[in-house]
Amino acid sequence: MTREHAPVSPPVALTVAGSDSGGGAGIQADLKTMEAHGAFGTSVVTAVTAQNTRGVERSHVLPTDEIAAQYDAVTDDFDVGAVKTGMLATEPVIDLVAARLADYAGPVVVDPVMVAASGDRLLDSAAEAAYERLVAEATLVTPNADEATVLTGVDLADVDDAREAGEAIVDMGADAALVKGGHLGGETVVDTLVTDEGVERFEHPRVETEATHGSGCTLSSAIAARLADGDDLAHAVDAGTAFMERAVRYSLSVGEGPGAVHHLSGLREEADRHRAVAEVADLVEAFVARDVAPLVPEVGMNVVGATPYAEAVNETAAVEGRITKTLSGVAPNRGVRMGASSHVARFLLSAREFDPDLRFTVNCRFDDDVEEALNALDGRVVEYDRSAQPSDVKAREGSTMQWGARQAFGDDGATPVAVADRGDVGKEPIVKLVAETADGLRERAFSLLSAVEKL
Repeated sequence: MTREHAPVSPPVALTVAGSDSGGGAGIQADLKTMEAHGAFGTSVVTAVTAQNTRGVERSHVLPTDEIAAQYDAVTDDFDVGAVKTGMLATEPVIDLVAARLADYAGPVVVDPVMVAASGDRLLDSAAEAAYERLVAEATLVTPNADEATVLTGVDLADVDDAREAGEAIVDMGADAALVKGGHLGGETVVDTLVTDEGVERFEHPRVETEATHGSGCTLSSAIAARLADGDDLAHAVDAGTAFMERAVRYSLSVGEGPGAVHHLSGLREEADRHRAVAEVADLVEAFVARDVAPLVPEVGMNVVGATPYAEAVNETAAVEGRITKTLSGVAPNRGVRMGASSHVARFLLSAREFDPDLRFTVNCRFDDDVEEALNALDGRVVEYDRSAQPSDVKAREGSTMQWGARQAFGDDGATPVAVADRGDVGKEPIVKLVAETADGLRERAFSLLSAVEKL
């Protein structure tokens, strides 16, 4: 018996850019990112480069006739929902692309590849001037600080300068400009979106890393893919910058250079959710079989497992309800699902800010016997004092877990295996065990249990 054919019709996005033989930027980054956002990626290669994670060794710009033939072949067959441009290299190529896009009615995202990471200018003055014609066809232009300066003459030092540069780009004919804040200082990256309707800023904590190869290509492709799918501009930018934050934090450590952004980190997070649920479920089964009743606190026990790329509570698996004591041992109230924990999950996520390899935690009773038994664990045991919490932390619901994790993990010492909280008025003392793997957490919990049982 044959199966019924079930084709799908994803939105189509087109990238017009150079090829990166190292795979981290250019056409390769664009197509990976478009696929990650559910768009079918098509391409027009403008140049081929011989490069890797250490830098560019050679570059060859294709003849304009070959570039035009690629563009015409794609647009003649596909219903292109959005176009993004990257490396265009020369004035003739820029003029060609601008002319083609003048006849295109869909959204256009222009990533003006004009300045190298070293700060060197990549284009001659004629090519830089030609960009004004391309900008006039753009729905959105996405320059970094250096590129915004080349386009507008505004020297960028802060977000006010970014707004001024963005307004100048809109005056050049673009519908909008997203001036990226990665090259500006500060602990927070602020990307400034300027349109005729006003200014909107998108803020994300800075990730301290040099592994940002391909970040500009990836962000512009993410936005283009979402525009191709019908998102409005503000939502596409918001989602794209959030996507980039994860892609930079969980960068790809490949090659001998700093590495590249992880274009598929969001997809990998979603793909790993089933495994996280299964691992937590196995832990719960093991805890029930071993009868961990001596470790169960009055508030109940929860086991939390994060996906390797988890950034939010709904990206962690936990027991729905808690593991509680019964007449015959312990039992979970319900099953395991994503996002089932709140407090314990936030603690784990906060701990992962200091050690991203941590993926599992369990909250246990903390009394004199447990405190003595903690000496049996192989590793550091630390604690924090709730009475030292600032008043604004106490006033915010659910903020103690994050604050406690910062106290426990923010001392630049080795990652602890257990974090003790002596409680407060109306707050039960708790100790949380943490581990990189499910097996590691199970072994630590059972070691602690065995030590308690011997007392």
